[in-house]
Amino acid sequence: MTLDFKMWYTLSLLIIMSILLIFDIIELEVLFFSILLLLLMGKIITLEEAFAGFSNVGMLTIALLFVIAGALSNTGMLKQISPIILGKENTRISHTLLRLLFPVSIISAFINNTPVVAMFIPTIRAWTEKHHYAPSKYLIPLSYGAILGGMCTLIGTSTNLIIHGLMIDYGMEGLGFFEISKIGIPVTILGILFMSFLGHRLLPNRKEPLIELGEHTREFVIELKVTQEYENIGKTIENAGLRRLKGLFLFQIERNGRRIAPAKPDEKILLDDRLFFTGIPKTILELQKIPGLQLTKDSHFNLKQYDSAEIRTFECVVSRGSPLVGKTVRDSDFRSKYEAVIIAIHRHGERIAKKIGDIGLRPGDTLLLLAGKNFYKRWYHSKDFYLIAVAETLPSKPQWRGYVSLGVFFMMIILTVANILPLLSAAGLGVIILVLTRTANAGEARRTIDWRVLIIIAMSLGIANAVKQSGLADVLAHIIVRIGDHLGVLGVLASIYFFTSIYTLVITNNAAAAMLFPIAVSAASAINVDQRGFAIAIMIAASASFATPISYQTNLMVYSPGGYRFRDYLMIGAPLQLGIGAIAIALIYCFYF
Repeated sequence: MTLDFKMWYTLSLLIIMSILLIFDIIELEVLFFSILLLLLMGKIITLEEAFAGFSNVGMLTIALLFVIAGALSNTGMLKQISPIILGKENTRISHTLLRLLFPVSIISAFINNTPVVAMFIPTIRAWTEKHHYAPSKYLIPLSYGAILGGMCTLIGTSTNLIIHGLMIDYGMEGLGFFEISKIGIPVTILGILFMSFLGHRLLPNRKEPLIELGEHTREFVIELKVTQEYENIGKTIENAGLRRLKGLFLFQIERNGRRIAPAKPDEKILLDDRLFFTGIPKTILELQKIPGLQLTKDSHFNLKQYDSAEIRTFECVVSRGSPLVGKTVRDSDFRSKYEAVIIAIHRHGERIAKKIGDIGLRPGDTLLLLAGKNFYKRWYHSKDFYLIAVAETLPSKPQWRGYVSLGVFFMMIILTVANILPLLSAAGLGVIILVLTRTANAGEARRTIDWRVLIIIAMSLGIANAVKQSGLADVLAHIIVRIGDHLGVLGVLASIYFFTSIYTLVITNNAAAAMLFPIAVSAASAINVDQRGFAIAIMIAASASFATPISYQTNLMVYSPGGYRFRDYLMIGAPLQLGIGAIAIALIYCFYF
C-alpha cells in the first residue's frame, strides 16, 4: 500500500507532534491547535471535521460530570468517609493500602477519578503527617487505584466516555454502563493486590518535612473551645494528633482560668478546655471545622457548615486611624458593625496568648475573617483598614446540600442503568438540579470544570479525524495486522493494545485513545472481526497508564505531593502496566472473539 501526499503530510505532523511532546517543548493545547491548523491548511480535514470534537457526546458528558463530582467534593460528602477508610496508627502498609484502594477504586468507578484523587491527596498527607508515615508509600497507589477503578464502568474515566462517543460517531452501539465491568473488575482486583503486597516495596520512603512556624511565616492565633462532641476528650495532646500538625502549633491551654503553657505532649485534653493554636491561614480554616472544637457560639454564621459561595475568607490590616484601635475584640462589637467573624489574629513579632475576645487591637494587626462576599466592596475604601485581601477559601457547604449532591449522583446512575435517559441527559438533569438548589451555583460549576482537559480532548478528536480521512489509519492498521497476523486475532489485538499503551507514555491518555481509535477500527475491519472488542482494547490500554507521571493526569497530580521522581513511576508502573495488559488482552479475547 503506497502513501500519497495526504498520508505523508499527516504522518509527518504526527511524528513532529510526538517529538515535541516527548521533550515537552510546547504546551499541549498550543501544540494540538497548531497541528489542527496545519491539517486544515493542508486540506486534510474540513473546518467542521477539525472542531467536531467540541460537540462529541463523550466530551460534553465529561464536562457535566466535572460539575457533579465537584459538588460532591465541595459539600464534603467524599471527605467524610476518608478517616474510616485510612484506619488507625500502627497498621501495616499492606493492610492500609487494601483499606484505601478498594474503596477508592469503587468510588472512581462512579465518579471521574481526577476529583477523587484531588480529594484524597490532602487527606492522605494529613494522615501520614499525623502518624509520621511517608506519603510516598500511598500517593502513587492512590492514583493507580483510581485509574483501575475507572476502568470498571462507563463513567469511571473520561477515556471511557471518549471511546463511547466515538463508537456512536462510527455507527456502533454505545457502551452499556457496566459493559466493561467484566474486564475492569478482575484487572482492578489483581492490580490492587499487586500494589498492596509487592508494589509498595518498590516505592521510596520519603517523608515530607513539617512546616516550621517562625520568623519567616505569618502566625495567626486562634482559640478553640473543647465541647462534648470532640472525640479525643481525655486523651493526651500527642495521642489526639494535635502535636505534630503541619502548619499549626498548640502552644497553650486555658483551663478554669489557669494557663498551661507550654502545652506539653502528655497533657490531657479535658472538656471546656480552651486550646490556643498558632498557624497559617489555610490550616487554621481546616482546624476550626473539626467537630467538637468550637470557635464561637453567637456568630452570624454556622462556622462548621457555611456556604463558601456566599461566605468568603478575608485578611484585613487594622489602620492607625481605625476606631478598632485600643478596643478589645469583644468591646469593639466587630460582628455587628462589620457583619464578619474574626477567626484568628496575626501580630508581627508577637504570639498573642489571650482569648480572642480579650485581645486589644493595635495598628498593623492582621485579622483573618469570615464575612459575606460583599465585604470587600463595602469596606475596601474604608479608613478602618490599611488593606483588605481575599484569602484562600476552603470549599464548604451546609450538610443538607451534601445530601442533595449525593441524591443527584445516585439519580444519574439509576436513570442511566435503567435506560430511562442517556448518560448525557441524566448528567445534564443532575447539573440543573444542583444549580437550582444552589448546591453548586453557576460560578462554582464553571470553576469545577477543567476546561484545559476538555479543549485538549476536543482537539485530539479533530486530529483523530485527520488520521482517518487521510487514509493513514488504514495504512497503520495494515502494518499492525502484519505484525500480529501470525498469531491471528489475538496477535492483532495485542499489537493494538501495546501500541496504544506505549503511545500513552508520551501523550495524554485521552488524546492517544482518540487518535488510535480509527486505527483500531480499520484493523478490525481488515481481519473481519467485531470492531467492539478492538475499541474496548484501545479504551483499557489508554486508561491503564502507569509507567510515567505524564501518561495520566492523576499520576501528575501526586508527583509533587509525594516527592516522587520519574524513575519511581517506572519501578512500580512498568511491571503493573505489562501485567494489566496481558490480563486485559486475555479477557477481551475471551469475551469478544
